[in-house]
Amino acid sequence: MKNSYLNSSIKQFQYYKSLGDKTIDQLTLEELKKEFVKDSNSISIIVKHLVGNMLSRWTNFLTEDGEKEWRNRDEEFRDTFNSKQKLIDDWNKGWNCLFEALNQVEDLEQIIYIRNQGHTVTEAINRQMMHYAYHVGQIVFIGKLVKGADWKSLSIAKGKSKAYNNDKFSKDKSRTHFTEDL
Repeated sequence: MKNSYLNSSIKQFQYYKSLGDKTIDQLTLEELKKEFVKDSNSISIIVKHLVGNMLSRWTNFLTEDGEKEWRNRDEEFRDTFNSKQKLIDDWNKGWNCLFEALNQVEDLEQIIYIRNQGHTVTEAINRQMMHYAYHVGQIVFIGKLVKGADWKSLSIAKGKSKAYNNDKFSKDKSRTHFTEDL
């Protein structure tokens, strides 16, 4: 169970990171900072929040509470990025922290804490995966709104489902993770 679940979780996290990467790649710094209404979250703010969450949750994941004393969550919602490269560097720093922590997992039933609430490692991974999927979905949606007709689809493009399925069903059945051919 451990290998299957953990490997699948890592691939899912990699998939969500890749969706964020591909969105960020399509946008300028100004587009990353675009807020559609006052006090809404731009992509750059969502990235800053995700990075803060990842660093807090995954630093010393197995031995310290996931809500670190040094985290300033409210500050995560102030856009302070002054370059796209800094945003990308921070984005990668957060994800690298996550992947390094997951590589240390040996016992999925070990209890860890987030704000003094006990979670098995499996529950903590699920909690964070859903949180990150939620925010990456926002990033992609905002990116698509910003780019409009210039958006490069990250999945099966509209009107292409039949061709995509025909290609999939033309191949032999195999045991692979859906992200392996993306």
